[in-house]
Amino acid sequence: MTTSTRGAAKAPAVLVLEDGRIFRGRAYGAVGETFGEAVFSTGMTGYQETLTDPSYHRQVVVMTAPHVGNTGVNDEDPESSRIWVAGYVVRDPARVPSNWRSQRSLDEELVKQGVVGICGIDTRALTRHLRERGAMRVGIFSGAAWEGVRDEALVAKVQDAPQMKGANLSAEVATKEAYVVPAIGEKKFTVAAVDLGIKGMTPHRMAERGIEVHVLPATATVEDVYAVEPDGVFFSNGPGDPATADGPVAVMQGVLERKTPLFGICFGNQILGRALGFGTYKLKYGHRGINQPVQDRTTGKVEITAHNHGFAVDAPLDKVSETPYGRAEVSHVCLNDQVVEGLQLLDQPAFSVQYHPEAAAGPHDAAYLFDRFVTLMEAERA
Repeated sequence: MTTSTRGAAKAPAVLVLEDGRIFRGRAYGAVGETFGEAVFSTGMTGYQETLTDPSYHRQVVVMTAPHVGNTGVNDEDPESSRIWVAGYVVRDPARVPSNWRSQRSLDEELVKQGVVGICGIDTRALTRHLRERGAMRVGIFSGAAWEGVRDEALVAKVQDAPQMKGANLSAEVATKEAYVVPAIGEKKFTVAAVDLGIKGMTPHRMAERGIEVHVLPATATVEDVYAVEPDGVFFSNGPGDPATADGPVAVMQGVLERKTPLFGICFGNQILGRALGFGTYKLKYGHRGINQPVQDRTTGKVEITAHNHGFAVDAPLDKVSETPYGRAEVSHVCLNDQVVEGLQLLDQPAFSVQYHPEAAAGPHDAAYLFDRFVTLMEAERA
């Protein structure tokens, strides 16, 4: 990515897809060029949490909501220490933020962090294109990166950019050093959390339940995990292709062998799928947003949930599967397309979900999953 912060408000900009389709608009945020995978998010709010979610590393996010930025930006809502999206696409940015918590505009924050974006394009047409053709590589060009460059040359640059399939990205976004999030109130349990791109709200949700969370790097070994003497082990969300995550899969298999209570979300769900012997595959355009309907098949309840995933687990929906670690079944399923949204083992305390129960931003329908994790640890201790 190359950026400049000058002239962002008025500079013309162009968005170029790898299949040759081009959208022309105005620069939003920093001026320059950027590349990534074009994906769309259906959330009408929570853009600050979206931007700072490490799972969006190397992705250019297209907002389907037409008006973005009205509540500005504050220092309390980020899910990590920086913006991770590779680029940002909106139709109608707010000219002036209006919220009592706002400290600066979204445009100012994008400029400050060097995030190249574009506004003033038909994001509905772009979203329909991605739904029909699938997520694909994209480039945003403005200022000197665009002026005088032929469209064919821009398309060629996009086609030379790396693809998401086969990308191993977790270590690029995870913490380099272990750290501890203390329990809020009385400490009841210790959890080792393998950071594959963890959001800040996730250990906070566990801390609220009396859990002391030891957040470990993505490169953590089984020995590192058990050095903290955990009552449970957690695998977080994160970016990239789960087919490349051989290290975390091996660590999870070590946890399963010891039958320690285990909980995974998003990338962690895909890691559990691989650890059990299931395959993974790339979705056509993925699930992203805070309004995705999922059924918990163990209770029959339907939840509205927050998603951010472009890959999924290939596991049978209609039967219990035999695995090296006992019987496993699909516990949650997306009601839009029947994609696997959760797994659970029937013979030991391990489960996972594909979505984000910490709900930052998003509905709190799935917060009970943290309580379910606590219940597994209580049962194991008893």
